[in-house]
Amino acid sequence: MRITMSMRLPKGKSKVYRLLFCLLLFAYFPPSLAVEEQSDVVFSPKLQKAYFEIQKLRLPAARELIDEERVVNAENPFIAYLDSYADLHYLLIAEDRSRYKVFTQQQEKRLDQVGRLSEKSPYKRLFQADIRLHSAFAKLKFGNEVSGSWEIIKAYRLLEDNRKKFPAFTPTLKSLGLLHVLIGSIPENYTWIAKILGLKGNIKQGIRELREVVKEEPFFKQEAELIDLLLHAYTLQLSPEQQARIRQWPKEQPDNLLLHFFATTVLMKENRSEEASYFLAEAPVGKEYMPFPFLNYLRGEIALQRGDYEEALALYARFLKQYTGFNYIKDSYFKMFLCRWLTGRDQEAAGYIQKVTQTGSTIVEADQFAERIAKEFGEGKISPMQKVLYKARYATDGGYFQKAGELMKTVSEKSFGTTYEKAEFNYRMARILQKSGHINESMPFYDRSIALGQADAGAGGFAASSALQMGYIYQKKADNQRAVLYFKKAMSFKKHEYKNSIDNKARAALTELGQ
Repeated sequence: MRITMSMRLPKGKSKVYRLLFCLLLFAYFPPSLAVEEQSDVVFSPKLQKAYFEIQKLRLPAARELIDEERVVNAENPFIAYLDSYADLHYLLIAEDRSRYKVFTQQQEKRLDQVGRLSEKSPYKRLFQADIRLHSAFAKLKFGNEVSGSWEIIKAYRLLEDNRKKFPAFTPTLKSLGLLHVLIGSIPENYTWIAKILGLKGNIKQGIRELREVVKEEPFFKQEAELIDLLLHAYTLQLSPEQQARIRQWPKEQPDNLLLHFFATTVLMKENRSEEASYFLAEAPVGKEYMPFPFLNYLRGEIALQRGDYEEALALYARFLKQYTGFNYIKDSYFKMFLCRWLTGRDQEAAGYIQKVTQTGSTIVEADQFAERIAKEFGEGKISPMQKVLYKARYATDGGYFQKAGELMKTVSEKSFGTTYEKAEFNYRMARILQKSGHINESMPFYDRSIALGQADAGAGGFAASSALQMGYIYQKKADNQRAVLYFKKAMSFKKHEYKNSIDNKARAALTELGQ
């Protein structure tokens, strides 16, 4: 067996952009490649560059580099790994069903190629596990949940085995840390399944493992740091330092489309759409990058939040024209309906609401919500009074709290006729107050929304969201006993569109609290 390498990369804490520059300029390689065990994995300069090009979403450029290297050494397992890695990024963005079918067929061949590595190579099981994780995330994206879950189980077992065989091989922790956090976030009523399958998860352990990779492995540092930030943004909670990092990272790598996209979506999630629009405007474009029509969807979201309904409608229409995927189609037509309905153009709005039930899928929560509201609107269950709630909702989402507050001052709970509407009114009021810094004033509104949701299952989504926020409030107040009660209450509400995400967040918070 042999190792084809160049020089040893120092373990300094240089910035990611400097690291990438050094990797490309001097053909450095990860220190872990110098382990005593030998492998036939060749981390050539072109393939190293391709790896980072994929992380920038410069997929055409990456594939060109990979194909050039394939001519030189087609049997190099790192090529199979990068082919899988690039395909995953493409499929998550393009949602191309024909390419997905080809991808699933090719994955077994890639696993066979990686499987030819020596048992003495720590990269054998790592690459096998990562290729299975690529398959898992693609399958989950395309709605194949059972098959995707089995891929995760297989990947977990490979990583655990690799950790036992090569305990000093830090790159294993990049993927194992991710799985430890995800498994540790499983809602309590599903943990028995994980135990039966031998899956062990611990959020703190997983984050610690990811940060060990960031500290010790320059080659995998960026990927591990991105996973860490993604987990905190969408499952845990971001610290001020992490928020600052998300803002700084795209400025360090202005040619990295993925980092601009990540900064945009996280800032939007944090109710900072004006700031997010800066990163959208600065996002790099060109033939080196894969098409990314979803950016127009995000621009439409920000315009809707601002109340620029004509601009929003045009951006959603542009997204749908360019997009070939299946998620966010129902949601986009629903938003186009809102752009007309909220301005009193009800007859034009009706055409868009019909398209919600006729197109797209219901895999993501936004599409599930759009489908339900479209059916209720068709049944005459959506009253015109809800217009103010929708306007306030999107203004709040964008961080336009003063505007949202002024809208809510025009109504009260008594303005609404159904329990669902009353629960939403209280939830919206609470969110505006909480986000405006009036934490104590928000709490009675959250409690009122919870009480209404307990009385009427139809309002369970607002009640669950309110309980989750109350848990966070008490957690920050260091009143852990009450925080635990509210997080458990958040998970107790059944059959609402946001149950999966709310349960995951509540479970993660409970784990942090030692529950």
